[in-house]
Amino acid sequence: MLHIYNTLARTKTRFVPIEPGKVRMYVCGMTVYDYCHLGHGRVLVVFDMVVRYLRARDYQVTYVRNITDIDDKIIRRANENGEQIDALTGRFIQAMHEAADVLGILRPDREPRATLYMREIINMIATLVQRGYAYAAGNGDVYYHVRKFADYGQLSGKALDDLRVGARVEADEMKQDPLDFVLWKAAKPGEPRWDSPWGAGRPGWHIECSAMSTACLGNHFDIHGGGLDLQFPHHENEIAQSEGATGHKFVNVWMHNGFVRVDDEKMSKSLGNFFTIREVLKKYDPEVVRYFILASHYHSPLNYAEDSLENAKSALTRLYTALKDLPPATAPVPVDSGQVIATYEQSFFAAMDDDFNTPIALALLFDLARDINRLQATDPAHAHALGGELRRLAGILGLLQREPQAFLQGS
Repeated sequence: MLHIYNTLARTKTRFVPIEPGKVRMYVCGMTVYDYCHLGHGRVLVVFDMVVRYLRARDYQVTYVRNITDIDDKIIRRANENGEQIDALTGRFIQAMHEAADVLGILRPDREPRATLYMREIINMIATLVQRGYAYAAGNGDVYYHVRKFADYGQLSGKALDDLRVGARVEADEMKQDPLDFVLWKAAKPGEPRWDSPWGAGRPGWHIECSAMSTACLGNHFDIHGGGLDLQFPHHENEIAQSEGATGHKFVNVWMHNGFVRVDDEKMSKSLGNFFTIREVLKKYDPEVVRYFILASHYHSPLNYAEDSLENAKSALTRLYTALKDLPPATAPVPVDSGQVIATYEQSFFAAMDDDFNTPIALALLFDLARDINRLQATDPAHAHALGGELRRLAGILGLLQREPQAFLQGS
């Protein structure tokens, strides 16, 4: 039985899909105004691993990962570059796809872009206004009235009165409460704009994901994922918006991967301490980077260090070496091979069923490699069978799918 740490419940809970045998999952994707850094790479790899494992468990998965292609950062960067917004976002969407492909990331089933879901966004805001969860301000903005949503703070565990302390209102905002957040922004000169019942403008960031996720997966779906930095306020606001608009529970399981850190600080563009995926891949094989990410539990912090990447390279070299030296299958597979393979499979799935415990799953791959090396000379048929199992289990993690010689020569 698969158990997942649910941020909403603050504990590991047994995963029971809404519809038997099917999983609907949404993950917050990239805001495309720059190259993806390794923190983004972790999101890509972690939820790619989740999708691969769910499918290995015979679930029919619908995986949606959005693209934010309109927000303040994008507008600012386009203006700085003297570049059209479509040209900027198109360039970085292509770069994101290239980086993801190299890392072995499966393409999501759907990849909605905010600018293509403007009708759904406007309709959701209109519903929130109609239901009393939002209000139009006199300046053309529309705000979500946080105190109207009784369960606000359920995901982050934050109390409204604590949040209100220190909250600020900008001079040009017309909020009824400092905690209220913007759903629709009135157009400013030179900014992209769409027509709406409240005048020309563009959406706030939070409403984009609520509209795209429910449009693609329905009002109530199984898993919502993203980086830990999105837990508050982005995901908290998504719950308030979505449940306020639909009247239904939004998501059953909330998954958040830990930060990538550099010198004990979160890796981020705002801090200027980030390494782009492109930069890291100039020094390390993509599979080494993928292994490095999976070697830590997804929920834990991941510290970027050259030593850690070198260790990942050495680890993959050991696994590929065991496969390189496999003897050909010249005899029937011994009966006890099937028993050993079944034991390894059970242990691997048990580790992954425990909140996707990739460090334990990887350790089992090394146990397999050790048995392969031990049996190569004395029982080549058994060693060959175990080699096939090593490839199969590693493939669930997106590893060891190349010819061993190709990896070893490249490293």
